[in-house]
Amino acid sequence: MNRRELLIASAQLIGASAALNANSVSGAEPVATNKNISAGFNPVVTLNGSTLPWKMEDGFKVFHLIAEPCQREFAKGMMVNAWGYNGSTPGPTIEAVEGDRVRLLVTNKLPESTSVHWHGILLPNGMDGVAGLTQPAIPPGETYVYEFTLRQSGTFMYHPHADETVQMAMGMMGMFIIHPKDGNHQVDRDYCIMLHNWDIEPGAKTPKAMTMTDFNLWTMNSRVFPGIDPMVAKLGDRVRIRLANLSMHDHPMHIHGVNVKVTGTDGGWVPESAQWPETTVLVPVGSTRAVEFIADNPGDWPFHCHKTHHAMNAMGHSVPNMHGVSQQGVENRARELVPGYMAMGETGMSEMEEMQMQLPNNTLPMMMGDGPFGTIGMGGMFTMIKVRENLAANDYRDPGWYAHPAGSSARPWRA
Repeated sequence: MNRRELLIASAQLIGASAALNANSVSGAEPVATNKNISAGFNPVVTLNGSTLPWKMEDGFKVFHLIAEPCQREFAKGMMVNAWGYNGSTPGPTIEAVEGDRVRLLVTNKLPESTSVHWHGILLPNGMDGVAGLTQPAIPPGETYVYEFTLRQSGTFMYHPHADETVQMAMGMMGMFIIHPKDGNHQVDRDYCIMLHNWDIEPGAKTPKAMTMTDFNLWTMNSRVFPGIDPMVAKLGDRVRIRLANLSMHDHPMHIHGVNVKVTGTDGGWVPESAQWPETTVLVPVGSTRAVEFIADNPGDWPFHCHKTHHAMNAMGHSVPNMHGVSQQGVENRARELVPGYMAMGETGMSEMEEMQMQLPNNTLPMMMGDGPFGTIGMGGMFTMIKVRENLAANDYRDPGWYAHPAGSSARPWRA
């Protein structure tokens, strides 16, 4: 490492420490720095989330997870009664280095027993976290300890293996990132996104935990567009996006503006000779995928699930087919009974992007969010990658909307 690289690595560690202190989580034990990240590694960024602090004790890096009910704001105007860890769903990202000895204290503040499974991590059988099989379930009010040495690196998850139908449906999940000890697989920007689905009736706050297939809300880190932060990169940055899926559906995640290579799964890193190019990567249920690309194309580029209803909010499952059906007479008569009634679907659903129909409290419109050219007809699993040429050093805040060079944006044709 030359002097310049050393200075950059030191600056990254200082920045990571400041970020962790600013994003301390409810119930976590206080620490001053995040020293588990080796020099040269950029800490991961969990969109709209946080990284779990730790402290050193008896040769172990000690993390404290608290399983508890919490509230999560999916977007402005909608709060959800959920279950999670340390006051949030998903729980804070655990970040460590291959070879670390970790001690994970798990305190149960739920109204029922739980456990934690360390998804994809190689460890002793008794630490696998399956209630009734490899350990007793953790009763309410109790704290259990998990201890093991990290034998691999990559993108992993944690979640319950006790009443998981309810507990995961309510939001109990998080990501576990293990960096390689040899310094390989470094990138300039490293983002984490947990994909999930929910069934929350309009006007309600509590998910229907027993739903198996018909969900109506689709989230990235338990947020929906436009409540999701963008991913920001400088022109020329190598960017990694780590995706984890504990929902009940596969998600074909599509990127605009660049091609990606699939570089990792929860089974480990994909050798360079076996990596394949994509613009849409399928993330199966119970899996992780890591994709990487060079941010060589400036602009505001969408990143979203390509199942079209997964990029919408509060989508009903019993919508009548009114396409091409004139509703003018019915609409006028309905307004006599229901003031403000609006007929929908005659010419498509794009009118919903701009309509101001009164919604039940704590309910989001199907499509929302304003862009530089008008309403963005998306919701749910949708965010942006904002690539810019002239960002200040280490400044990855939202730079605002992209300023298209004159004549470079689609426009009306005039013959």
